[in-house]
Amino acid sequence: MFTERIGSNAGLIWAALENGEMEVKSLKKATKLTEKDLNLALGWLAREGKVSFREVEKDLYVALA
Repeated sequence: MFTERIGSNAGLIWAALENGEMEVKSLKKATKLTEKDLNLALGWLAREGKVSFREVEKDLYVALA
């Protein structure tokens, strides 16, 4: 069940990122996920090579790969 929730949350992130790159804080706000759920889903997407990350100063940006 937990795996299904992570997959579902990954879908929310994917949908939000279809409009372009987002800063992680903005992504959290847009998806209304908790920090834990956001990080788990981002890890899932990163492991599958679906997202890319870049850091600007101290802000982390995420985009679809």
